Amino acid sequence: MKISELSCPKCDSNSFIKSGFVKGNQRYKCKSCNYNFSVPKKGREVERKYVIKALQLYLEGVSFREIERILGVSHVSVMNWVKKYNIPRLETDAYAPSYQLMNHSELLTYIINRENLESGSSVITQVGDKYMVISWSNRK
Repeated sequence: MKISELSCPKCDSNSFIKSGFVKGNQRYKCKSCNYNFSVPKKGREVERKYVIKALQLYLEGVSFREIERILGVSHVSVMNWVKKYNIPRLETDAYAPSYQLMNHSELLTYIINRENLESGSSVITQVGDKYMVISWSNRK
């Protein structure tokens, strides 16, 4: 963030001076109201495609930890996204999802084998350079 874009959070003045460091962040002092403030450090932002994919997997019934292992994104981040976007949890646990990660040639072999497709409901989705086949089986 440029200094010209900063303003005092208390009085919105653009008149301030540098006033040391706090926990590695530059601190400023407003000349108008004598308020001390610092600019928060911007955290690492996850690409939107990973957020969307994580929420899709969550809706398919994949657990937070499994999503973490698949996408390489923290399970806590996934939980926060679910809360942020108010995604409802599936009400029934009658079906248990299972998934397989495959490359292109493995996916073609999987699709050619008609028994795999006729055995029940499944979804094929792309995860990076691989493909994931999610299948559901009855838990009873």
